[in-house]
Amino acid sequence: MIVCKFGGTSVANAEQIKKVANIVKSNPDRKIVAVSAPGKRYGDDIKVTDLLIDLADAALNNGDVTNKLQNVVNRYKEITDELGLDQTVCDVIAKDLQERVASDKSKQELFIDNIKASGEDNNAKLIAEYFNAIGLRAKYVSPKDRLVVNDLPERTMALPEAYDNLKDLGNGDEIVVFPGFFGYTREGILRTFDRGGSDITGSILAAAVKADLYENFTDVDCVFSANPKVVNDPVGISEITYREMRELSYSGFSVFHDEALMPVFKLGIPVTVKNTNNPSAPGTKILPVRQPNGRPVTGISADSGFSILYVSKYLMNREVGFGRKLLQIIEEEHISYDHTPSGLDDISVVIRSNQLTPAAEERILKRVKEELHADDVHFRHGFSMIVIVGEGMRNNTGLAARAASAISRTGANIEMINQGSSEVSLVFGVLQQSENQILRALYDEFFSLVSL
Repeated sequence: MIVCKFGGTSVANAEQIKKVANIVKSNPDRKIVAVSAPGKRYGDDIKVTDLLIDLADAALNNGDVTNKLQNVVNRYKEITDELGLDQTVCDVIAKDLQERVASDKSKQELFIDNIKASGEDNNAKLIAEYFNAIGLRAKYVSPKDRLVVNDLPERTMALPEAYDNLKDLGNGDEIVVFPGFFGYTREGILRTFDRGGSDITGSILAAAVKADLYENFTDVDCVFSANPKVVNDPVGISEITYREMRELSYSGFSVFHDEALMPVFKLGIPVTVKNTNNPSAPGTKILPVRQPNGRPVTGISADSGFSILYVSKYLMNREVGFGRKLLQIIEEEHISYDHTPSGLDDISVVIRSNQLTPAAEERILKRVKEELHADDVHFRHGFSMIVIVGEGMRNNTGLAARAASAISRTGANIEMINQGSSEVSLVFGVLQQSENQILRALYDEFFSLVSL
């Protein structure tokens, strides 16, 4: 059995949805299809999810709800008309949106989640309708009472019972069309995964039915070794391990959500990233173990928007529990951290800046000074994390020195270095204005013909 997920560009308009149908029809093993909301049809287009966020903001602020709601419906109407579907599909979508806009607004975050999730939910209904219209027996299945997730304030995650609730989806003769991006709490409250979370839904479904393969369809032929918007014609990756892909996805590879691999990783289910517009291309296989390819580095990625909390205290290393107390202060602000490089008398905590507010920063600084008696504590902002990833790095002498030399040739300063104990990744913290220049220098160092 194959579970396949189609991203926003793959279902952006009628032409793309026809391609999806042909892909599903071409292999009877494709039994479960997870779909995103319609994405961009062209470069300057607006995603349906963004239209929905605009609608939610208007509803919360007494804005122009009628026209903004109609903008969303019009996107679906264009698709249904071009697919030759009955107008009743749009009527169902319009009614659904009206009910969501009129729903409880007392908890703004949950109200916005409810509006956003309609993008995937209504697209799944539409696509199931189209499949049936062309002779592909299909049914829309709602996440409600099946994909059970946790409660606020934690980040949305599927609970173990969700996998039991979903495991029968592969038993029927019909193709299951399932909306990505969201689930429901035990109390029936809708919550969305992080943006891009349809990848997570697809992975959960694959794990629940113990699929033989999880196919993630997007708009590129494969995963590239570096961002093709920054590096000219980067090398494509034919095989990559779960660990490598996780590291690259976390640090800026937009082709795959960074949490999406966990469900399939636990069961060892292989994943293939493929192109909806070129389905015959082999794509990139994500596996527990891959064949060596002679390169120590598999990929290089970069992500901006990081802040660093610097804490210094003389004889910190002698103080039992200092690190735990520091991280507890951050935890109590409901903030997660990414890296904690340290020395004898200092420690840095790398945090994604979008989690911080001026008030939270002030509270953290005050508590670290008063409770931990730090000699110096301050935040710095505007950092990027450059990540070099490769299973072959462990057995390659001098790789860190090569990377540092390549960065130094750009004239940029390395603010932080961190290497995990698995030695699959090496992270450099740099000022974000140097990000693209460094990414190109590192690619030249490890992927140019001269360096091989």
